[in-house]
Parts: sequence; C-alpha cells; structure tokens
Amino acid sequence: MPQVSHSPISTPEWRAWLVWSVGVAAYVLAITNRTSLGAVGVEAADRFHADASTLALFAVVQLAVYGGMQIPIGVLLDRYGSRPIMTVGMLLMAAGQLTMALSPSVGIAIIARILLGAGDAAIFPAVLRLVATWFPAQRGPLMVQFTGIVGQAGQLIALVPLAALLHATTWTITFGSVAGLGVLFAILVALIIRNHPPERDADVTVNTDTGVIRVVTSAIDTGVGIRAAWAHPGTRLAFWSHFTSPFAGTAFILLWGMPFLTAAQGLDTAHAAGIISVYVVAGMVLGPVIGDLSRRLPNYRSLALVLPAVGVQMVAWIVVLILPGPAPLWLLYVLAVALATGGPASMIAFDHARTHNPSHRLSTATGVTNAGGFIAALIAIFLIGLALDIQGAGTPETYTLDAFRIAFLMPLPLWILGIIFILIERKHTRIRIGLDPEKRR
Repeated sequence: MPQVSHSPISTPEWRAWLVWSVGVAAYVLAITNRTSLGAVGVEAADRFHADASTLALFAVVQLAVYGGMQIPIGVLLDRYGSRPIMTVGMLLMAAGQLTMALSPSVGIAIIARILLGAGDAAIFPAVLRLVATWFPAQRGPLMVQFTGIVGQAGQLIALVPLAALLHATTWTITFGSVAGLGVLFAILVALIIRNHPPERDADVTVNTDTGVIRVVTSAIDTGVGIRAAWAHPGTRLAFWSHFTSPFAGTAFILLWGMPFLTAAQGLDTAHAAGIISVYVVAGMVLGPVIGDLSRRLPNYRSLALVLPAVGVQMVAWIVVLILPGPAPLWLLYVLAVALATGGPASMIAFDHARTHNPSHRLSTATGVTNAGGFIAALIAIFLIGLALDIQGAGTPETYTLDAFRIAFLMPLPLWILGIIFILIERKHTRIRIGLDPEKRR
C-alpha cells in the first residue's frame, strides 16, 4: 500500500468543507430522486393504472440497479475518483426524471427508474470517498454520520414540496423540474468538486495523529480487489449489518409507508406525512448519537448498536401488526422512530468496511457494503407488493388493513437471516483480528 510520512495536508479547511458541501447537496438531491415515487405512490398508481406488484416493480427495478451498480461504481471510483462519477450520476438521474415526466406507459416509466437507480448509485459512495480524501482519518465516523444526516433532508423535500408541487401543477411539470435540478447540480459538481487536494497528485487520506499519508487508488486487477474485499470477514460483517438495519425503513419511506398509513390505517395525508417526517427527523437526531457511540465502542458496534436497532424495529413492527383494528396515532409515531434507528445503525457498516480494508480497495469495499441494504429493501418491497396482489388487494381502492397485516410479515425472515449472519461474521472478524481465539477443528 503506497504511503509516505509527511505533515498533514495544508489545504485550507474552507476548501475541504466547500467540496463536501457541494457533494452532500448532490446527495440530498439524490435522496429526493430516490424517494420521489414513495411520496406520490397513490398518484403514480392512478397515472399508470398499476396494481401493487407493478407499483412495487418501479421501486424494485430502481433498487436492483442501485444495488447491482455498487461494486462497479466502487471500482470506477477507485480508478477515476469522485468528480467524474458524480457528474455522470447527476446527469443520469436528470435523464431518468425527465423520462418519468414524459412517460406515457409503465414500460417507459421502468426505463426511467433504471436510469434513476444507476445515477443514484454513484452519489453516496462518491461523497464517502471525498470524506476519505479531504478530511483526516479520525473524523471519518463522524463525517459519515453527518453526511447521512444531511442527506436525509432529501426525504423531506420529496415528502412535502414535491408532493405539493404535484398537487398544484402536473406530473410533467413536477418531475421535469426535478430533472432540471439534476442538470444544475451536475454543473456544480463538475465546477467545484475535486478528487483530491490540489497539492497532491493522487487521492489521499491523512491521519493527523501520525502524519501518514496513504494514497487511495485502485488495484490493477479489480477482480482481485473485489474478491479480497469479500474474503475479509469484516467486509462480510459490514454487508450483513447494512443488509439488516435499514431495509424496513427504506421499504416504508420509498413506497409502502404512505399507502399503509392512509389506506390501511385510515389517516389523512397530513397525518401520514407527519409520521414520515418524524421518521426522517428522528434519523437525523439519532445519527450523531450512534456515530459517537460507534467511535467509543469500536469492538462492540454490532452487539451494542446494530442488533439493538434491529430488535427495536422488529418489536415496534410486530406490535403495530398484531393490534386489533388501526393502531393508535402515538404508536405509529413510535414505529417511525423505531424504523429511524436503522439508517444511523447502517452507517456503522461503513466503519467496518473502512476499518478492515486497505485504502486501495476503499471504494470497492464500500460498494459491496452499500449493496446489502438495498438488496434487502428490494426483496422486501417486491414481496409486500406480491402479498397484497395475492390477497386481491393490489390497488389503492382495494387496500385493506388485514391485507397489509399479512403483507407486512414479509420483512421478518429478512431480519432473522441478517441477525444470524451478523453474529456469524462478527465472530469470524474477531478471530481474524485476534480479539478471540481461533476455534479448534
């Protein structure tokens, strides 16, 4: 691994923050694009005359492309850096939203979601790379959480202004406006973001405690890099942590939360939007707390933070489902807060990936990790839609609380699977780094 001992980078602090600010603003827009369909799911079903499976297919295709692109994006980031990859990503999202704005049919809308997923896949890993190359290493966990917190504001933008714009204008104007923002941010990214500080000729990360500068660049054989990343149990622990923690909240916010709250629970749109807003705000509040605990408890992140967050989600989810009749409003707010723990807890996965992988495969390992949560989310979204259709409750007119009770059981096996593999890979990781003795055969 290339490294040299120098004093910390002399780049002005403001320049690093400017680069990060533009990057995280692009991430906010990416989140807005990602969740735009969830905020107007009922309107989308009416526009395309779509049943639950078809509506779920929009989100599933988007997430499948997002998850499938994570490893290629990681390899490209390791090779070319953040600036060009983010620029292309913003343009792809703009093309996707413009296609969605003009789409006359389900088939064209699916193409739009493919473009959207491909562009979205580039943004978050690229911003994490900017954190690694522009900020000292010890700021990593806090900056990752901070990036996630600010990015979640995109969900609020999709939930309130975007939905209000749709109700005040038309489908074409609304999604065309978002496409225009994508083009604007592609220009900002190209003009302002730089892969690394100007006094360096390569992406670097600096540890200000030791003064060691590590060059962040890809391995020549990227296939070796992917295999090497997955071979380390720390990367697999990161993958399963990200697989298990956020997917229920993602499925809820991305597609099924609003129909569940309005059609099944009987809430009006304002109360449903309030609950989803609490989910977003709670995630933003919990982020710094969990990030600081992750820094203080590096050897107990899974047991003390990730698994408790999963447990809280499961308990709240099951309680809402087993109650006879609609859940009381206060309990739905509790569910929103419980689901909100998944986002900050999932960020711990990137701490694992960064800790257990050398800098030359940083983005590759991040891509492997980031794929986990979105693979789980697309499975959950599709299974919920399929379960609704099987029960004959596949359209907004036929949604019922009893149908959602059955459909919302689909996440439970995913949680159980994830918990099992977190425990397995945590043990393997502790053995690998010498914290636990190796098992005798």
